[in-house]
Amino acid sequence: MYDIKIKNLTKMFDDFTAVNRISLSVKRGELFGLLGPNGAGKTTTINMLSTLLAPTSGTAKVAGYDIINEKNQVRKSIGVVFQDPALDTKLTGRENLEFHAMMYNIKSNERKRRIKEVLELVELTEKADILVENYSGGMKRRLEIARGLVHKPKVLFLDEPTLGLDAQTRRHIWDYIKKLNKEEKVTIILTTHYMEEADYLCDRVGIIDHGRIVTLDSPDDLKDRLGGDIITLEMERVSNNFVNSVSKLKFVKSTNIHNKKLIIAVKHGEKRIPDLINMALKSKVKINSVNLHKPSLEDVFLHFTGKTIREEESSHADRFREFARRRIRR
Repeated sequence: MYDIKIKNLTKMFDDFTAVNRISLSVKRGELFGLLGPNGAGKTTTINMLSTLLAPTSGTAKVAGYDIINEKNQVRKSIGVVFQDPALDTKLTGRENLEFHAMMYNIKSNERKRRIKEVLELVELTEKADILVENYSGGMKRRLEIARGLVHKPKVLFLDEPTLGLDAQTRRHIWDYIKKLNKEEKVTIILTTHYMEEADYLCDRVGIIDHGRIVTLDSPDDLKDRLGGDIITLEMERVSNNFVNSVSKLKFVKSTNIHNKKLIIAVKHGEKRIPDLINMALKSKVKINSVNLHKPSLEDVFLHFTGKTIREEESSHADRFREFARRRIRR
């Protein structure tokens, strides 16, 4: 059974394509991640799936309901934790949950029971009657997750759930997300630009860039596609002849050039370094440094896009500024 089915979903703003013909399916109970830089189309995709934005073209079903023709049924079936905070800081944590539950017409006795359950789930029972303005950033995020769960949604959307939090708090939020996925048996769609977050949390990851899904698989399988190890040779200057020779070696799975660095995916990398150094010496290529590590999702992203996620964020920001300038001129 699938809780999300998307086919050719597209969103355009004038001549700017924010989401470009995305197609994917998410199984019931899966924790699925959309990984990509800011501006890649992650939030726009979530906004369409949660019926906040109408797609330009394409279709999608959430919890079995069409996002265009059955909006109310979709909204009853989902919980959303937005990227920007949406709590009333002048209310207590419990009052925020109470108000949200009332909006979903949950009856009084069920409301109290459910609020108790979600407060325990995110470990905020003892802080429930404190004004939210006195909560830490991590506590606010946990309360927003609790609020998204209080009406027992089938699907929970988490849009950059740990954005702006320190590393320790982020790790705690990850544990809560894993816990609620297991205990509440809720399907979770998570957007993030943190590689380690996607790697730690997600059953499968779709890497999104320029509004397109460029690859999709489990984190381990994505990393396995690159080969067993990543060797990075930082060169004094890029030699195309040397790079071409390395690319033709039988033990090399893929190569990439980035900032005068030759990034090589191989198996048994520690055994291959001497061979590569000898080749460089024969080709009169000066190697400044050598690095060996296991593939990460950062390596996967670089392999499929040709850039790091930070460089892509800068590229997306430039595109958006240009788009905004054109709209202002009109």
